[in-house]
Amino acid sequence: MSISPTEKLQVEIIGHTALITINNPAANTWDAESLPGLKVIVEALNANRDIYALVITGSGDKFFSAGADLNMFADGDKANAGKLAGYFGEAFEALADFRGVSIAAVNGYAMGGGLEAALACDIRIAEEQAQMALPETKVGLLACAGGTQRLPWLVGEGWAKRIILCGERVNAATAERIGLVEEVVAKGEAKEKALALAAQVGNQSPVAVAYSKELIHQARNVAMAASLPYERQRFVDLFDTEDQVEGVNAFLQKRAPQWKNK
Repeated sequence: MSISPTEKLQVEIIGHTALITINNPAANTWDAESLPGLKVIVEALNANRDIYALVITGSGDKFFSAGADLNMFADGDKANAGKLAGYFGEAFEALADFRGVSIAAVNGYAMGGGLEAALACDIRIAEEQAQMALPETKVGLLACAGGTQRLPWLVGEGWAKRIILCGERVNAATAERIGLVEEVVAKGEAKEKALALAAQVGNQSPVAVAYSKELIHQARNVAMAASLPYERQRFVDLFDTEDQVEGVNAFLQKRAPQWKNK
């Protein structure tokens, strides 16, 4: 019996590792079904003492995840935005707090919330064709699932600003160079490499790994404790602006946005 409450997330247990596959064609987007589903899955894995690691990847060979389905935000409804931001925060904070080792096997485009899911993991393995970005500001939004907080810790403030504020997309080679991913592999090899690395976790004491991870995260998490909820609040605040409605709808209508700066 699967521990996944949704067909959009497939879970396979391989030894002491859980393999989670994002399965929401065509772009493996996150939505109001898959986000709570991820939280449920991670909670179940935390309760299973035989699971030491998890690997998350995307189905197909083009997308890890393209992030949020922007149709969810097209109506500009602020209450809906707040609810969905909460789903993102709860899902990816659960992933970040998984007691074992989490590895993202980035097998293609990781955009917006897709990259934020990878950022919530402990280690990222990217295939050579992968592309990564946080393009939310291009559509009048912001990265509300830890992107503004976790990215600077990995790549430094300068590169985080290039990616978030300037909308810069990075390829796998650049991502490895700046510390966004730990390793680049050939196309089609990320999942197997991630599973092999996850299997190595079983050579360590699971309790020692959990304690060590907690300590590694301690300084970062203390700094983020107030900032993660504020990140989601500022995302919701954007729904009081005309630019939010313009940006999302321009993207969906495949046209250039006309910003009003209000």
